[in-house]
Amino acid sequence: MRNEAMTHSDKTLQELPPLKAVTVSRDVQNFDLLIEDMESALGEAWGDIGFAEARHFFEQPEAKALEFIAMALDAEDEDKTVFLSEIIKSAKSKGINVVLIAEDVTPTALHQLLRDGADEFVPYPLPEGELHAAIERLNTPAPAPAAPVSVAAAPVAAGPGKKEGVIIATHGLAGGTGATTLAVNLAWELATVDKKNPPKVCLIDLDLQFGSIATYLDLPRLEPVFELWTDTESMDDEMFKYALVGFEDRLSVFTSPSDMIPLDLITSDDVTRVLDMAATHFDYVIVDMPKTLVQWSEAVLRKAAVYFATLELDMRSAQNTLRLVRALQAEDLPADKLRYVLNRGPKFTDLNGKSRIKRMADSLDIKIEVVLSDGGKPVTQGADHGLPLASSAAKNPLRKEIAKLASELHALGQSEAKAA
Repeated sequence: MRNEAMTHSDKTLQELPPLKAVTVSRDVQNFDLLIEDMESALGEAWGDIGFAEARHFFEQPEAKALEFIAMALDAEDEDKTVFLSEIIKSAKSKGINVVLIAEDVTPTALHQLLRDGADEFVPYPLPEGELHAAIERLNTPAPAPAAPVSVAAAPVAAGPGKKEGVIIATHGLAGGTGATTLAVNLAWELATVDKKNPPKVCLIDLDLQFGSIATYLDLPRLEPVFELWTDTESMDDEMFKYALVGFEDRLSVFTSPSDMIPLDLITSDDVTRVLDMAATHFDYVIVDMPKTLVQWSEAVLRKAAVYFATLELDMRSAQNTLRLVRALQAEDLPADKLRYVLNRGPKFTDLNGKSRIKRMADSLDIKIEVVLSDGGKPVTQGADHGLPLASSAAKNPLRKEIAKLASELHALGQSEAKAA
């Protein structure tokens, strides 16, 4: 298990220094630059083991002095992500740090391994001096923890709020139509639309069962969220503040609960109280809705100044649009408040696609007011990056269109405020 240089050493096993690190890989010979850097950094105080023997090795006396493992993987190892996560968790349970050395691995797999406990990531081939830098970071004591704060840098005031925030909802008319992507990125673009006087923005995830906004932005799901939903009658400014978590000092987020709860656990009154509280403290409140219609959907529809319904150019979206409109009309609800957003629209030169949009709108008797481009892999894979598109793919056409939409909404809000 010792590295090759150690195996051919004249020293006896007793004279070898204790192991400070090991590489963990399918075959360390596939990572020759890693071998060179490990020898440069640690001399003979390192070894190599395979994935299969790693967890057993961590239990051995020889592993007690380990400071870190360098887990090396490439595209062939990506289907073992769950198994590799278990190795990481096992190492962390023994107080051993983990450095990922990855070549041609997708961001989704990397994000999962980092979330499961890996401390550092270094791409392969290794940049000059990067492994040394990662080891130094591992050996640098962590700064003293600051007092816990669960609210964004634009905190909720201690006293009663005085704003009259605009509520904007997003509702996917079918799975994968981009409602959550629109909600997250629209919230971020609104929060950054005015550099001199940035609006205060709150993003609320009302998909209580499968809400993924916390995952999109790599945020924790706070326990106070569930506590607040179960007793909104007692909610005050402080309770609301501690249910929020901040993202990059710009955005306040009200995530879905940490556990899956029934959609009918809350009532229209509960939702109304939370929306009213948010609107008194923020300029914009973006609400991501579940695809399912529930009793309290009416409360959001009536409260929202804009209610975006996302769809695609396919039969399932068309059928669901008809069913939604009929359901709203049957209950005498304002179906005319819906603003239809076509996701993954045809390219500028696709005349046939544009004709299909017109035929779809005419057949459904609706007006498609916003057409968003297909953002491609930066969007489909970006949900696991923990960043809005403005940070991960600023030049992506979808990001540019959402930024333009945010600017138009903000300009409209400003003009109405001046008129009032």
